[in-house]
Amino acid sequence: QVQLVESGGGLVQAGGSLRVSCAAPGRTFSDFSMGWFRQAPGKERDFVAAISWSTDKTNSADSVKGRFTISRDSAKNTVYLQMNDLKPEDTAVYYCAARRGRQPSIRPSMYDYWGRGTQVTVSS
Repeated sequence: QVQLVESGGGLVQAGGSLRVSCAAPGRTFSDFSMGWFRQAPGKERDFVAAISWSTDKTNSADSVKGRFTISRDSAKNTVYLQMNDLKPEDTAVYYCAARRGRQPSIRPSMYDYWGRGTQVTVSS
């Protein structure tokens, strides 16, 4: 079992930045791929970005390209989502997810473990 803990959400004005983090206490991600997803009220859970821990390959949704960056810190066993130029439509609960294997996926169903989420609210 892998427990994922997100942190770093909050309230920010449009155009601002936030960084959310995801860690797994007592666990390494060396054989996992990690993803960030988000879910706004009344909407489905959407893919945001993903990274392969072993290859460092990343991909991200078109809606966040150029604004959001996913990265990892092997020494801290932590994955980050740096969010810049935030917009009100980015408001959502952001979830970290992990799946076994080197290939990231944009599909929530492909992930084995999920965090509880962290709220990101962008005011206009």
